[in-house]
Amino acid sequence: MADGEAGREMRVNPHNIEAEQALLGALLVNNEVFDRIAMLIEPRHFYEPLHGRIFELAARRIQSGALATPVTLKPFLESDPAIAELGGVGYLARLAGAAISVYSAKDYAQTIHDLALRRELILLGDEIAGRASAVTVDSEPREQIVEAEQALYALAEKGRYEGGFVSFLRAAKEALDTANAAYQRDGGLAGLSSGLIDMDRKLGGLHPSDLIILAGRPSMGKTALATNIAFNIAKQYRTGERPDGTEGAVDGGVVGFFSLEMSSEQLATRVLSEQAQVPSEKIRRGEMEEDEFRRFVHATAELERIPLYIDDTPALPISTLAARARRLKRQKGLDVLVVDYLQLVRPAASRGSDNRVQEVSEITQGLKAIAKELNIPVIALSQLSRQVENREDKRPQLSDLRESGSIEQDADVVMFVYREEYYHERVKPAEEDPKFQEWLEKAERIYNKAEVIIGKQRHGPIGTIELMFEGRFTRFGNLAQESRADLSRF
Repeated sequence: MADGEAGREMRVNPHNIEAEQALLGALLVNNEVFDRIAMLIEPRHFYEPLHGRIFELAARRIQSGALATPVTLKPFLESDPAIAELGGVGYLARLAGAAISVYSAKDYAQTIHDLALRRELILLGDEIAGRASAVTVDSEPREQIVEAEQALYALAEKGRYEGGFVSFLRAAKEALDTANAAYQRDGGLAGLSSGLIDMDRKLGGLHPSDLIILAGRPSMGKTALATNIAFNIAKQYRTGERPDGTEGAVDGGVVGFFSLEMSSEQLATRVLSEQAQVPSEKIRRGEMEEDEFRRFVHATAELERIPLYIDDTPALPISTLAARARRLKRQKGLDVLVVDYLQLVRPAASRGSDNRVQEVSEITQGLKAIAKELNIPVIALSQLSRQVENREDKRPQLSDLRESGSIEQDADVVMFVYREEYYHERVKPAEEDPKFQEWLEKAERIYNKAEVIIGKQRHGPIGTIELMFEGRFTRFGNLAQESRADLSRF
């Protein structure tokens, strides 16, 4: 053990001082190099702290439109003790003398970036080993594995695994990028389009890092609505160069769907029924007409290409769900996650005596953490309590959420699916009843209509969205233009 510790202490972390000097020299000789390497290199990537400070100074001057040369940087570094040890500010001139060609700059930058990543990986490995060695009652191996995977994911995606404060300048720039993306995108959406016009108008699209709760009583169609939204996003998927210069989804996105209640085959049948316009019971019984079967086969061929991934493992712990979401993002990409439904997710560890409210609180906090970590919207479906059925007006409200305290608190958006048609059918009077005509007129008014009630929205208005619902195909859609003319004012 002592030999191993001594080896770690004497180990020299991977670095390349000459590459750092050559790259800085090229930057000081030709500031246009910065545009080639800005996406790869940050001050923290330099092994020598002085080099990181020189790069940061040069970058700030170049970004503000000023010149960065040994002469212009000299006043800022004259009092730096590190540069004094190297012979003073003349070191900047020596860096310029070691300059490489502009065309080699990106390769040198990549080398410096990769070596920095290796150092982070070594640091993380040491930390994981240290935690594993400390055998305590609270240090469960399974929890350590999840934490290690989370840290490795962050390192793979962002180049660092530690958290920390972010300057307001950087946060403001990210807000500006979001607003610019919304301005440039058709329809002015800041987030992903759900494919439902009036929902997009109310929500401004589905926003990264948001936890969206979609709740309803059984048979209201919450799974159908979530499936429709997931399919709409996956169908629109298109890649290209994003406003920040990176490659990724510029329209639609890759969708992960945790179906804890239905099997993947049942979920696929729902999507195919909606797309082929063939009732799902006909698909299950194999009673399709020839034209219906042709539409079904065509829809199947079309859907093979969309990036919609289904995991139907039942009773998943929230920690496992998070690990699988990270893995999907790393391997295939992930732009939106759907969980059907929240009450079927298990807490990370069974605690026996804990009440259900505490368990649900852990699950909702875990889902919100996934949304923030992966920077994606997470749509989680939720059941409503039976107290809805005891009211004359069956429209749901926030207090109807099961274990509503934690769900309402952690969610950024809470939406309820409500179909008056469902309840109206159950109070149908006999045809000879004087009230039958009144019942029939109302039935015609609400036929194939559904409401999505926004009970909470952290970033926007609450209100009601009217949608079309075709029960035979479990399909939600936009109402005809004239039916939603008044809905555009919110």
